[in-house]
Amino acid sequence: MTKFTEDHEWLNLADGVATVGITNHAVDQLGDLVFVELPQVGTKLAKGDVAATVESVKAASEVYCPLDGEIVAVNEAIVNDPSTVNSDPQASGWFFKLKLARAADADSLMDEAAYLALVG
Repeated sequence: MTKFTEDHEWLNLADGVATVGITNHAVDQLGDLVFVELPQVGTKLAKGDVAATVESVKAASEVYCPLDGEIVAVNEAIVNDPSTVNSDPQASGWFFKLKLARAADADSLMDEAAYLALVG
């Protein structure tokens, strides 16, 4: 199940763990990424906390934690090659995996139709 935030993050949910990245819309707004900073595995974050930072040729931006949880994995490949996020933001360009404190909280996020209406 994929959910979206108003801050342009996507989450793929499976067994209480969310794989998180930024949306195609966010990538289009940012332009070519040149730097990605990811959180440390084991970091506990609350919804709305800054989880990662991206820099593009246009701007720097923060990636927010979509729900309360703990970082259980990060995608080092995008640190080494930020362009992966540009070319495949909603698959191989994922940022981190978050073990959710309460999986049911994901129900409060937008589905794809609601997100597309927001950015449309």
